[in-house]
Amino acid sequence: MLRFLKRLFRHSLNVRRWFRYRRVLLLAIPTGIVAGLGSVVFYCALDLASTGFLDFLAGYRPEGAMGEHPVFPSTTTLFSRWALVFVPAIGGLISGWLIYSFAPEAEGHGTDAAIDSYHFKNAIIRTRIPIIKTIASAITIGSGGSGGREGPIAQIGAGFGSIMAQWLRLTQGERRILMMAGMSAGIGSIFHAPLAGAIFAAEILYRDIDMEYELLVPSAITSVVAYCVFSLFFGFGPLFYTPNFTFSHAKEIIPYTILAVVVATGANLHARLFYFARDLFLKIPVRPHVKPAIGGLLTGAIGYFIPNALHTGYGFLQQAFFGKCSIGILLAVAIARSFTTAFSIGSGGSGGVFGPSVVIGGALGGATGIILSHIAPGLVPIPECYCIVGMAGFFAAAASTPFSTVIMVSEMTGGYGLLLPAVWVSTLAFLLKGKVGLYEKQITTRFDTPIHHGDFLVGVLGKLTIHEALKRFKQAMPEPVPADTTISELLDYMSSFPHSVFPVMDSKGDFIGVIPAIKVRKTVTREGLSSSTTAADLIEKCPTVYSWEPLTIALKRMAENHVDHVAVFSSRGEKMTYSGIFTHSDILKAYEQLLTSEGNTF
Repeated sequence: MLRFLKRLFRHSLNVRRWFRYRRVLLLAIPTGIVAGLGSVVFYCALDLASTGFLDFLAGYRPEGAMGEHPVFPSTTTLFSRWALVFVPAIGGLISGWLIYSFAPEAEGHGTDAAIDSYHFKNAIIRTRIPIIKTIASAITIGSGGSGGREGPIAQIGAGFGSIMAQWLRLTQGERRILMMAGMSAGIGSIFHAPLAGAIFAAEILYRDIDMEYELLVPSAITSVVAYCVFSLFFGFGPLFYTPNFTFSHAKEIIPYTILAVVVATGANLHARLFYFARDLFLKIPVRPHVKPAIGGLLTGAIGYFIPNALHTGYGFLQQAFFGKCSIGILLAVAIARSFTTAFSIGSGGSGGVFGPSVVIGGALGGATGIILSHIAPGLVPIPECYCIVGMAGFFAAAASTPFSTVIMVSEMTGGYGLLLPAVWVSTLAFLLKGKVGLYEKQITTRFDTPIHHGDFLVGVLGKLTIHEALKRFKQAMPEPVPADTTISELLDYMSSFPHSVFPVMDSKGDFIGVIPAIKVRKTVTREGLSSSTTAADLIEKCPTVYSWEPLTIALKRMAENHVDHVAVFSSRGEKMTYSGIFTHSDILKAYEQLLTSEGNTF
């Protein structure tokens, strides 16, 4: 007993082992700090760009969310609608030159780039990407482009996590975790939603109901740390201020169901429009450096008539929460912002799609709530509630993130009074979503991503023991040949079996190794059939497994010894006896049978 306790104590204090399995959690703290500071820099850069472009050049000062405050003072420039036409084009020209000259992967909304890097590029992001993305996105959005902060800060935070992992030479798996943890840190901090940021990073990778569960804990750490760092500069609290909305009666579920259909349809049309515009811009026969300027000019043309379709739109959304927007204005902004987002980001400009999506969803929800309140005032007592629920439902359908979106909207608006209808609408909207989503790099499920193929192989093979596989799938096995067998006898024996290795036994009948068929052929070619070489001279060592072990052990032994066969032993009384040779092809055969059998079980 004393010896057992001593071993247990020594095992628990193994610093190397503890550090190996906990170092990602330890590194999540500095990743959160760096990502939080990155959010601070991006927020300041965006405010500086807005002051320099929209305020100074056009005299346009869009209001923001009540939870945010400007960093730089306003100018005295008078408002000019004509300037709004050209300012987004100027910003697009600058950002386009910056992106396509130094970091083409920084174009677009950024989140897709992080998803693609996670699945297919070993979570490697170049060091310059966070810097270029920060500047280009600030210019695109600050000059009036309809973009959000989610895409830029996702790629910025993911870049910081990837760069830190590369500097420390972590494994690919650890690098992926740290990259996505950095992404969650950026989103959780700049949207004042640390819990949602952690879940968003795990959920955004897949289009169906699935997530990377191993990301949740490190992402939660980085998100909380980053939010605290960001709030030290800009204060704690929600992004939006809203009235004390509540869900008061079960009958209100009926109009909320109608809202789910509306936002799901709107999200499908918005995603299709976005990629239709993107494909059109790809066909324009000009250098990609110029295309964001063309998109900016089209954006500015819409902004001339509807200025609320420019910039982030958070101020407009803030007004809608307090019932200060009519049905016509809400619908006009929803439609116009869908086009300006497609032009601003689809042309190759740098910015996110979450911000525009929640504005569009909020506007659609607000308009739907007002209409339903006129039709059935008893079922819709407070139409402004539909703004918040519409935000959640729209993005849940467009991005396939029903759970994180509900929490993010609740954290952004500072209350969970509408949690129930938000969950209901987001779930229905997700189920009604179209085939086209905002993130085309999403994989359907964990079964489809290449990074988990090995995990699923091991999981399936772990269901069957070597003994069961030998009994079910193994062809007739050759009996062990005596060690004194001659070359000519070996050739005769080998011709009866389609195997690549043959077991050998000693004079006592014990297994002592295997003979590769290729080795026998080479000996015959070199020495002829009259050679005095025997089986004992050609023996090679063979890794061994036990019959009760799972197939994963056999696969592991083969990989460790760089061979495609193992010798199987089983117990008979107190003695271990040879049972046969198990090969790599036998494992593949068992794997195929396991997948095709009903329920993947026997």
